[in-house]
Amino acid sequence: MNLSDFKSGKIINEISQKTYSWDSPSNIALVKYWGKNKDQTPKNPSISFTLSNCKTTTKVEFVKSSLKSDSVDFEIIFEGQKNKKFRPKIEKYFSKILEYCPYLTNYQLSINTTNSFPHSSGIASSASGMSALSLCILSFEKDLTNLNNEEYFYKKASFLSRIGSGSACRSIYGGVNLWGANDEFKNSSDLYSIRLEENISSNFDNYRDTILIIDNKEKEVSSSVGHELMNEHPFSELRFSQAFENISKLNLILKSGNLHEFCLLVESEALTLHSLMMSSNLSYLLMKPETLSVIEEIQKFRKLSNIPICFTLDAGANVHVLYPDKNSHEVSEFIKNNLSNYCANGRFIDDIIGKGPKQN
Repeated sequence: MNLSDFKSGKIINEISQKTYSWDSPSNIALVKYWGKNKDQTPKNPSISFTLSNCKTTTKVEFVKSSLKSDSVDFEIIFEGQKNKKFRPKIEKYFSKILEYCPYLTNYQLSINTTNSFPHSSGIASSASGMSALSLCILSFEKDLTNLNNEEYFYKKASFLSRIGSGSACRSIYGGVNLWGANDEFKNSSDLYSIRLEENISSNFDNYRDTILIIDNKEKEVSSSVGHELMNEHPFSELRFSQAFENISKLNLILKSGNLHEFCLLVESEALTLHSLMMSSNLSYLLMKPETLSVIEEIQKFRKLSNIPICFTLDAGANVHVLYPDKNSHEVSEFIKNNLSNYCANGRFIDDIIGKGPKQN
């Protein structure tokens, strides 16, 4: 699909007031996206698991405005309080999507949003947040234009989500998702994500992800800044080539169900992401001492138990512990007894590969 295909259809129904609400999950990248173009497209493709319990719930009320405007009139309430900090990001998002959703300038929007997990701490809160908002907007467009093409609905929701936050486009579908054009994958695109459904091994059914909250504070360097630093990074081109190679490797692993190879690749990707941060100009470090301790504990447990448990990291200190559903009991005991003491206030979140967003 081309950019022009995402422009909204003719307004058929007059709506004076309506409210929509969506739950949208976070996702965890297995092959990481780190580095983007000016149009919010990725320098390399990425593959992710969509989660279930780590989610954002967003409710948007659209009220017809009597005033003409060239911009979107909105207020944002986060966790029950008006939030000025998120306003610039949402303003930027609206300014970029008006070309595809021009009807928004005719309405006042009240955005009420909550998270089930700490925001801006490396658990992809922007992914769940921007995807939930985009789905509310698409639901409104559906009623305005009598849109009845479900495939297009979710594709445009992914497209809009990407404009708000790149990784958000991967939260629109459940299961395993790919974002980024790649000749190995039919219909793949830099503009939106696609769900990978064919030939995924049953070894990944109900795959578990326990997120260890090492640090619940807002991270010192945002992902947006991190992506920008990749533009002048000395290892950027090598990294992008590596990511394409790892996409091919992971595609084979997902089909074969080789969990040993899965663990090695996923952990390598996580450490590569953070090594890129540490070797940026300016360099920075998001891992904490507890992060490293947890990594050592996980690798030691895997070696001793022969259970295919592994870790991955997003752009933050918190650790995602990935493991098969059949090993849930043993791993849960290991986390409680050996890893929870490294968590802030002993907090961790048990999650699982999810089915995707849900309209309320």
